[in-house]
Amino acid sequence: MIWRNVYRLLSPRGGRARLSILINHRVLPAADPLIPGEPDARLFEARVRMLRDTCNLLSLTEALDRLAEGSLPERAAVVTFDDGYADNHDIAMPILHKLGVPATFFIATGFLGGGIMFNDQVVEAVRGAQEAVLDLAWLGLGKVPVAGLDAKRAAIERILPIVKYLPFDARREAGQRLAREAGVKYPVDLMMTHEQVRAMHRGGMEMGGHTRNHPILAGLDTEAARAEIENGKADVEDVLGRRIDLFAYPNGKPGVDYTVVHAALARAAGYRCALSTATGSVGAGADLYQLARFMPWGPGPWRYQAQIAGNLLREPELSAANVAA
Repeated sequence: MIWRNVYRLLSPRGGRARLSILINHRVLPAADPLIPGEPDARLFEARVRMLRDTCNLLSLTEALDRLAEGSLPERAAVVTFDDGYADNHDIAMPILHKLGVPATFFIATGFLGGGIMFNDQVVEAVRGAQEAVLDLAWLGLGKVPVAGLDAKRAAIERILPIVKYLPFDARREAGQRLAREAGVKYPVDLMMTHEQVRAMHRGGMEMGGHTRNHPILAGLDTEAARAEIENGKADVEDVLGRRIDLFAYPNGKPGVDYTVVHAALARAAGYRCALSTATGSVGAGADLYQLARFMPWGPGPWRYQAQIAGNLLREPELSAANVAA
């Protein structure tokens, strides 16, 4: 198979290996036009089958161990999920089991058991808006049309970046106000329950920390950021009854969403690694507290695998200010 050969050239075994760490968030029962970047079950299964057939898929823990030993296999890759959506348990895990693929799930614990994340608040407010226009002058957007699919997509694209980078308390208030303005009640079944997290772990999936409330860490003072990192870790450990040592930064852009201060906090909390969303692949000598991850999105199998191949050629894009002296 051509892609096996391409990946073998770009990621040989041993000390010259390059590790691909792939990001996912949700796997939907059916395609949702308001979140087109999230695959449905059929597409996800096809992608994982391709990965299984072209890559050596490892758990993150095994990949880190073998990276340290210089014994990574050729074409090494890791599948990860962020946030803790219920469809990870209901849809993704059965597919992963069916195909014999390990994965690591990073859990934002504050949303377990009925919570809803800020991005989903934006989507659901726009989806269910009772009027054709939302008055969002309070977000600096004025009157935003939300009638029809194209208008809804455009509204989400305008609202979401603003809400994401609001100070944490303001972001929470914005979510509540969006619900009032749109006249909607948010769903309470989007995120996993504690028992589903335990079932994932019993089912052989790795679980990691993703803070408690998914804040932009760079927007918090140091003590608040420390609390988010440490409390999120403690929450997952309480749910599982065991220690965890894998972490992913919320949002994860180096120098924007987190800094070397937060890398040091993750290390001090007892994590062995921290994953960013800096594009690129991971090789020997990589900063374990700024590991690169990539989210291929190609609509067809050829484009999807070509994007993975291209990412193998990229060194992580870390800003100079985010590289520890």
